[in-house]
Formats: sequence, structure tokens, C-alpha cells
Amino acid sequence: MNIPETGVPRIVVIGGGFAGISFIKKLRNEKVQIVLFDRHNYHTFQPLLYQVSTAGLEPDSIAYPLRKIFRKNRDFHFRMAEVENINTENNTIFSSIGSLRYDYLVIATGTRTNFFGNESIAENSMPMKTVPQALNIRSLILQNIEKADITADERERKSLLNFVIAGAGPTGVELAGALAEFRKGILENDYPELDEDEMNVHLIEGQNRVLPPMSETVSKKAQKFLEKLGVQIHLETYISGYDGKTVTTKDGKNFETATFIWAAGVTGALLKGIDGEALVERANRYKVDEFNAVKGFQNIYALGDIALMETQEYPKGHPQVAQPAIQQGKRLGKNFRKMLKGDKMEPFTYFDKGTMATVGRNKAVVDIGRMHFGGAIVWFLWMFVHLWFLVGFRNRVVTFFNWTYSYINYDRAARLIIRPFKKN
Repeated sequence: MNIPETGVPRIVVIGGGFAGISFIKKLRNEKVQIVLFDRHNYHTFQPLLYQVSTAGLEPDSIAYPLRKIFRKNRDFHFRMAEVENINTENNTIFSSIGSLRYDYLVIATGTRTNFFGNESIAENSMPMKTVPQALNIRSLILQNIEKADITADERERKSLLNFVIAGAGPTGVELAGALAEFRKGILENDYPELDEDEMNVHLIEGQNRVLPPMSETVSKKAQKFLEKLGVQIHLETYISGYDGKTVTTKDGKNFETATFIWAAGVTGALLKGIDGEALVERANRYKVDEFNAVKGFQNIYALGDIALMETQEYPKGHPQVAQPAIQQGKRLGKNFRKMLKGDKMEPFTYFDKGTMATVGRNKAVVDIGRMHFGGAIVWFLWMFVHLWFLVGFRNRVVTFFNWTYSYINYDRAARLIIRPFKKN
């Protein structure tokens, strides 16, 4: 791996998401060697992946090179590789490019798409967890609209212009709203031969309301916003399969569609080598103490989505969203500085800053403590918050100008089929 030997503690970090980068930033000037592993050489701002998939942003607006983030860190090394196994007895990780010993290990691998064991959905649907997957969705959406524009077969056209989204959590709601706005803003101007009413957006949710993790107040507001945009919402509906042409549900509904996007759940991205009392199998997360140390280990820590910290307020662990990951990463970084000096570490306490979701232009909802509201002001607040947390000044500027342009012109400038998508 060409990692130099060192006389200082070696900290291996697996995952360059919110938790991993927040942790490493806090150790910028410390006398430690940090080795970061990730499958990609960039950090992805996942909350805006849906905008890449619906042609609102280019991927370089929400991705940032990991090496560039940490260029000022002393003794920092990045290796683009997938960690496959951990030998906890020998303090060694095994990756696709070789093995490496560690003094401390920080696991921040996040989540992967959860298909709940349904092979037909896993094989034929479109997940949206990475930049390549978002680009695949963008290409498929545009390709299907292009095909619909030239086909004379009404049934085929209906299938090509039927967009079905599974899961009405924040990702599904934001995606449905963006697709509905695409229909209103783009279809009429770019595809005059197609009738706007021919394009349908279906949002399917197993529970009895949209945005189940949020309050009922904002759930009702979000549903009203979506329905005003023309999104067809199907609640208390469970999907049983998708064969590449038809989505079937347990209550007998069928949706013929060439575009089925799966946003119905995630599960922890576990690594081989850590199990027993440390692993909570039902959640696929590692059980950690109040210092984010994995149960049963003194030199292995887990952060963010992969960590399950049981507290009185969060008996099932913290929400698998960005804020807990960022806060845990920062706290562990500060605690490492204390530990290296021989000082006492401080337990992690989560500060809930609220939950937001955007539904479309001038439409967003938010839960902040006991306050639950939505509308244009929340939408502008949502934009400010997301710009603030984007990594890199350039990304903030480019995203801001893209949003401003789209707001003024009702346009989505990134509707390019750069890399045509082909189903296996």
C-alpha cells in the first residue's frame, strides 16, 4: 500500500462520508498518522443526490475530492479501495489492495440500499445511494422520455412515462416533487409532441402517511404539496415485486413502468470480522457506548449510520441521517485529542437541530422541536442549510447559481445523457 511506517499512533478510517470527514478534520494538527479508505476518491453530499438524478445539478456540484479536503492534515494518506475484512486480534484490515495494521480503527461505512430480501426488486429497480446510481437514474429518465416521444404504441408510451417511486421518506418525497416539477417545467417546452398529462409520478408508501419519521403536521402539508404538483400517492401499499416492466403490490395493484426507483429503506454497510455482542443484526449496526467505542473493543470505534448508541431518548439508536454522523465525528475527534493528551473523554450527546424535506419550488417542511411548519420560507431555509453543509466553496457557488438559474427560468440545465444506461 506504500504507507510509511510511523512512530505515532496509526488511525485507520473506513468511509469518507459525513462522519469520517468530520472526525478527521478535528485531528488536523495532531501527531497521528491517518489512513482513509473509501471506494470512491470523493465525498458525496447525499442529501442532494436526488437533484443529480432529476437533472437539477451536475455530480461535481455535490462531490468533492477527499485528498483535497485533507491536504492540510499532517501525515494523512488516502487509499481508494474497498475494505473486505477485519482481523481484530491482530489489529489488521484487509482490503482490495492489501492489508494494513492499525492502532485505532474508526468505522464510518454508512448504509447501503435495503431491498428486504426481494430479489426481483434488487435486480430490476433503480437504487439511489451513490453518484453513479444517480447518473443512471438521470439517463434512464431522459432515455425513456426520448423513447416515448417517438413511439406510436400508446401502452408503451404510458409505461415509459410512468415513474414509480417506492418509499415516501424524505428521499422519496423530494424525488417525487422534483419529477413532478420536471414534468411541468420541461416536458411542454422540450417535447411538444407529448402531452404533460401523459407523464405520471406515483409515490408508494407502506405506512399510512408520507414522511413517516416526521410529525403528522408536516406530513399532511407535504402530502398536500405533492398532490398539488400532481403526484399520485398510494399509502398503506406494499410492493411485492418488479419484473422490469410491472410493479406489483400485495393488494393487487399493478403499475406498468420502465422507471422504478427504490427509496424504501437502508441497512448498515457492515464489514466482516466484527460480530457477537458488537453486532445488532436486526439493524445491521454496531453497538457502541457513549464514546462511540464498539462493544467489546477498546481501539475500534463506529460512527454515524453504522453505529447504534442506545440512550433513553433514542433506545433504537440515533436517526440514520447526516446530523448525528457529523456530530459523532466531531465529538470523537475531540475525544481522540483528549485521549492522546491523557485527558478524560466526554460522552456523546446528540443535539437535534430539526428535520427538513423539500417538496418542490417554494415548498418545504420542517420539524424543529415542537415547531412544525412548511412553505416558501422553509424552502429558502432548506436551501441555505444545504449550501452551508456542502463541502468546498466552489460547490456552494456552483449549486447556488444552478438553483438561482432554475428558479428564474423554471429550467433544469443538466438534462444530459452523458452515459446511456443499459439494464443488464
